Amino acid sequence: MKKYNVGIIGATGMVGQRFATLLENHPWFTVTALAASARSAGKTYKEAVGNRWAMQAPMPKSMQDMIVYDANDVQTVASKVDFVFCAVDMKKDEIKALEEAYARAECPVMSNNSAHRGTPDVPMIIPEINSEHAKIIPSQRKRLGTKKGFIAVKSNCSLQSYVPAVNAIMDLGVTKVLACTYQAISGAGKTFERWPEMIDNVIPYIGGEEEKSEQEPLKIWGHIEGDVIVNAKSPSITAQCIRVPVSDGHTAAVFVTFEKEASIDEIISKMENYKGRAQELNLPSAPKQFIHYFRENDRPQIKSERNLENGMAVSVGRVRPDTQYTIKFVSMSHNTLRGAAGGAVLMAELLCAEGYLDD
Repeated sequence: MKKYNVGIIGATGMVGQRFATLLENHPWFTVTALAASARSAGKTYKEAVGNRWAMQAPMPKSMQDMIVYDANDVQTVASKVDFVFCAVDMKKDEIKALEEAYARAECPVMSNNSAHRGTPDVPMIIPEINSEHAKIIPSQRKRLGTKKGFIAVKSNCSLQSYVPAVNAIMDLGVTKVLACTYQAISGAGKTFERWPEMIDNVIPYIGGEEEKSEQEPLKIWGHIEGDVIVNAKSPSITAQCIRVPVSDGHTAAVFVTFEKEASIDEIISKMENYKGRAQELNLPSAPKQFIHYFRENDRPQIKSERNLENGMAVSVGRVRPDTQYTIKFVSMSHNTLRGAAGGAVLMAELLCAEGYLDD
């Protein structure tokens, strides 16, 4: 596999920091540009982040003294990289414009932001589930007037905690899904030091999260028609999203109705044996086993399971019959690894392996 020079846009934020640690020793990708807001531009990465480094791993030595660029200096950043990872904290319309500017500058964008998730020709890829959506990229390039540039996005971080488990049993004719997610504070870009009111507390509202949880899976399960991705019409999904006092890791309590008959053992087997394109291609960041099933009644737990397979696996437990739906279960994943930066890195690996990031 050829090597690629990559940039991190929004490098000083929590997800940007996570990108930095994931890319430090990546076998395919070398970070050659860091960019953030104008107030960080011109400083070293170490100076720009200051005392806001939130990762347990130290800041990569190779990046500490790199000079941070202004994210809006698109041509300069684009000239130094083959593509960029984007995780900026800006208004939605500003993010849309910025990501499109990079794409038009022939610099592909692997986005962690929600701004383009609803754009019909922008693929929202979970590599194990809908890798074929990459085939929309030529249509997007046609719209943008680019040869190489395009935008690809990863889905909302909470989806990774339950959509893979539901996807593994879609062939049973899933019609309804109810998901209650219990989401870590790092999903808000916070630590307990910076958000003391979350200690010993639960907040029953995360702005915009329930709408994303109900709509985004339908795009993931959709299909390409002409120059757009058409959302799936089913299953119908309802979600409730709650912020809980956990540092990392989103848990979901999930209820599913489906049409075909299957034993609990069959359902568990489908989940445990589910593989996708990421496993077929043996991508560097792909978990060897995508879904891990736990038979103990008190598992999966955040502390023991969130870092499974470098935080890229999904953990499931307690699959059992339900009185109103067909089954119910509990699932979880690491929200800033599988759910955010790690998911975007895996998406980039997929697109590299499939030839979409070559000139």
